[in-house]
Amino acid sequence: MSIYLYSHPHCLLHNPDSEHPECPARIDAVNDQLIRSGLDFVLTREQAGAATLEHIKLAHTDAYISELYHKQPKQGHVWLDPDTPMTPDTLDSALHAVGANIAAVDKVLSEENKQAFCLVRPPGHHATRDQAMGFCVFNNVAIAALYAQQAYGLSRVAIVDFDVHHGNGTEDIIRAHPNVLFCSTFQSQLYPYVDENVSDEHIVSIGLPAGSKSLDWREVVYYQILPKVEAFAPELILISAGFDGHIEDEMSQFLLKEDDYFWITQKLKRIADQHCSGRIVSTLEGGYDHSALGRSVVAHLKGMLGSEY
Repeated sequence: MSIYLYSHPHCLLHNPDSEHPECPARIDAVNDQLIRSGLDFVLTREQAGAATLEHIKLAHTDAYISELYHKQPKQGHVWLDPDTPMTPDTLDSALHAVGANIAAVDKVLSEENKQAFCLVRPPGHHATRDQAMGFCVFNNVAIAALYAQQAYGLSRVAIVDFDVHHGNGTEDIIRAHPNVLFCSTFQSQLYPYVDENVSDEHIVSIGLPAGSKSLDWREVVYYQILPKVEAFAPELILISAGFDGHIEDEMSQFLLKEDDYFWITQKLKRIADQHCSGRIVSTLEGGYDHSALGRSVVAHLKGMLGSEY
């Protein structure tokens, strides 16, 4: 069993300035750790093409897309929001990030190998239908979910978001699509400052306080997230894989470790094996301490393989 790893060199082009935490070195750090860990030998690396505008329109408004193309600078950068810079190469990178997710969905739904990881940037889960936010331009995972339904006729797609920041953009987009289950955990009173817990038929968002440790987080996942996914019986599981809740990451005050990411991934794999022939597509969201990010991705991929960590 191997994992398809989708990426593209153009995901490195979006490079606003050396001080911005969402930088190309994040991808390099993951690749370095994959090689160092020996895990690279079980990965099948694929270069993804760019998504089309028709793909983007599955989740974003025409007005928003037009605004982005109008604002794209010829040099330097402009700010789409206080945290999200746009350079001459940002749209190219963002389109390839979405394209990786589209290609990964195609692969797991049509090939015998049923697991894929998208090593891409910019991330996506803060991007709403009509607004860039929090380093995110296009909502990679929401587009992937809606594409899977449109192209393959799936009636039940589950998204699990364990980034430490609330996936407000994904929730905004998925709210109108009851056949997509969105489950997330996040740190309360942290960007984007959307702290209300949500629990309805297809959206479960649970905030935990700063200082939450592994057992605090695992308890919520085990008793509130996993049963919801299990009962939904998804035909495809998508993961917004953010690793910024790691104890070494200064972006948050969660105290998670690599083993926590292995644990949740292994649990999701078991549900995928039971309900959707093992079909999982994971896409990189946050994670800004480069060493912790690389080690956490390795743990995540080992969980997808079902190995002992």
